[in-house]
Amino acid sequence: MSQLIDRNQGRQLFGADPDNYERIRPPYPEQVYQILVESGGVYRGASAFEVGAGNGLATRRILELGADPVVALEPDERFHPLLHNLAESTQARLMVVSPPFEEVELPEASFDLGLAATSFHWIDQAAGLNKVGRLLKPGGTWAMWWNVFGDPEREDHFHEATRELLRSLAVSPSGGSNAIPFALDTGARLRDIAACGCLSLVHVEVIRWSITLDAGQVRSLYSTFSQFQLLPPAERAALLDRLADVAETQFGGAVERNMTTPVYIAKRLVTA
Repeated sequence: MSQLIDRNQGRQLFGADPDNYERIRPPYPEQVYQILVESGGVYRGASAFEVGAGNGLATRRILELGADPVVALEPDERFHPLLHNLAESTQARLMVVSPPFEEVELPEASFDLGLAATSFHWIDQAAGLNKVGRLLKPGGTWAMWWNVFGDPEREDHFHEATRELLRSLAVSPSGGSNAIPFALDTGARLRDIAACGCLSLVHVEVIRWSITLDAGQVRSLYSTFSQFQLLPPAERAALLDRLADVAETQFGGAVERNMTTPVYIAKRLVTA
């Protein structure tokens, strides 16, 4: 049975090469932010906190949409230079803090918006969602979404061609259970929100799209995944080379990966 990556360890696995992470990780579909705006989650002057800001991919967009101030929680300090650069480039107030979400002390009932972009699977769901509820103002918005590299409803030829190469790798919490990725297990996510007792779901949507990668981009992208960061450097490099070779020789240097972006929007109950 493959090793399951510990949450505390996993949150420190993505900042080894922040510049590569910044270059190669695909942006979130603009439809995510349209949903956030239409649900009243982000607007000019909305105070926000973000769980696991990483390189600031989602942070940048909510700042552009008017959120101010924003508290970016990122436990891997190797990402902090990118976040500080973002803070210097905006007129809004962006504060970058290191403690993980479970440990950080923030004023309760003080935020209009909380968000987590491809990060909340690293958080214990019951404890995390209850803390979200405590931090939001009554009527405030909680938004969580993920970029999932794959889609159970569509054929993925590159995934099938590389399945055996990747079989022995450790398993991230993002893998979920019962062969359903964590983010796409809509029933489980809705049960978690309902069990919290302080949040009410208002919108759930799964956005389907795709990306095309050349062999070098395949190598760069997979190097950012937590399972690869756990490997010894020589073993990691060899496996990435093999993936790039499959992309080049079997797919002509043009790999299409199915992408899914599930979006969950909830509101803090006014009477909770």
